[in-house]
Amino acid sequence: MAGRYTRQQWLTLIVFAIADFCSAVCVSLQAPFYPMMAESKGATPTQYGFVFGIFELTVFIVSPIYGNYLYKIGPKFMFNAGIFTTATTCILFGFLDRINNCNAFIGFSFAIRIVEAMGNSGFLTASFSIIAKEFPENVGATFACLETCFGLGMIVGPTLGGALFELGGYTLPFVSLGCMLLAAASFTYCILPSYSDEPKNEEVKQGSMLSLIKIPAIGLAAYAIIASSISIGFLQATLEPHLRPLSLSPFQLGLMFVLNGATYGFFAPVWGFLCDKIINPRFVVIFGAFVVMTAFILIGPAPFLPIPTTLPICIIALVLHGTGFGAELVATFTSAHRDAVKNGFPDDISTYGLVSGMWTSTFALGAFIGPSAAGALFDWVGFSWATVVVVVLHLVVAVLFMFNLCCEGQRRPGSGIYTKIHHSLAQTDPEKATLITGADNKTPLIRTVSDSSYFSATSDSSEEYYVY
Repeated sequence: MAGRYTRQQWLTLIVFAIADFCSAVCVSLQAPFYPMMAESKGATPTQYGFVFGIFELTVFIVSPIYGNYLYKIGPKFMFNAGIFTTATTCILFGFLDRINNCNAFIGFSFAIRIVEAMGNSGFLTASFSIIAKEFPENVGATFACLETCFGLGMIVGPTLGGALFELGGYTLPFVSLGCMLLAAASFTYCILPSYSDEPKNEEVKQGSMLSLIKIPAIGLAAYAIIASSISIGFLQATLEPHLRPLSLSPFQLGLMFVLNGATYGFFAPVWGFLCDKIINPRFVVIFGAFVVMTAFILIGPAPFLPIPTTLPICIIALVLHGTGFGAELVATFTSAHRDAVKNGFPDDISTYGLVSGMWTSTFALGAFIGPSAAGALFDWVGFSWATVVVVVLHLVVAVLFMFNLCCEGQRRPGSGIYTKIHHSLAQTDPEKATLITGADNKTPLIRTVSDSSYFSATSDSSEEYYVY
């Protein structure tokens, strides 16, 4: 696979890896010391807690808007503007310690985090869309590799931020890491193509976010993404109080929080490769849902499981959660793009923007709901019973996807993995013949003709699309 990448694709991969890592570092570095600074100004945990939550809520609101207008704004402009905005607001966040009034401190914190979330959302939506365009044969694997870089940044951010805070105070980590992201933004501006050859004919742009979600398979994918992000948010909010009886040291506790993220980053490329080359992504989603269910049954432990809470069981559960969580996220991203094209959306940047905006928005919604609901459930019914809610959410994911698979099998018997859509995926004559004539080599399929400049530079003078 790697040997067939063009120079432009390799440069795009490198640029995205750097940008994803630096962006994640900037977004996550506040965690170790911002609460302490906020309390020194007189802020309550509720106030500064919502400063963190408003980030995800903003991403949920603006991502569908970015997805709808990506083809008008341009993916390169949105990508670079998003990184530049994230970097600038990160630097500005480092000067909040100069504000002594509590209300002003919290107000500026909210304002900066909202703008930072708007930039980060634009960067993510554009990057996911460019991935789908530049790597049509390896969407899942490429997405998974970049998610690994983002996950590493989320791990490094708090660690490096804490070290820089001890070295030079509150401002140093924000200014130094924000400048690092600005340098990455300059690099991406020089390397990424402009995608100026995208068509401007409005008649081609028929899709909308609402019509996208109305497709049953994509609606299910959106629900699975929300359930997955709720599960990670649930653990972020409640894992530490759940582990207190084990009397772990701060270092040990930090490692527990890294476990599921590290496992996700390790296995994500595997899920991407499987979804691209071997198996229907719906099977991967079902597998991931059952693995997440197992993880939460163990980490509770569930009320019906007569075992005590022990460190080995918690470690196993967190590793399982990272594995299943990654399977669900990567598979839903891969399948949503294919389902959109299969259901009549144009195979171009406008559709990639819609799907990427949907994915980013629904993930942010779950990331906002997860910690909020987890805290209330923890106080109301306790950790053990609260985990049952997450188990039920993922049981619904598994059941709905199995039902969808059965319905798809009845409509298209014998179709295990998605049929490849455009010519860059149909590399052999037998594949092209199947697309042109149908399975029986007699019945023609519905065909539309589009200009090849939509896609790669290796396209022929015209390009054909075949949709079941």
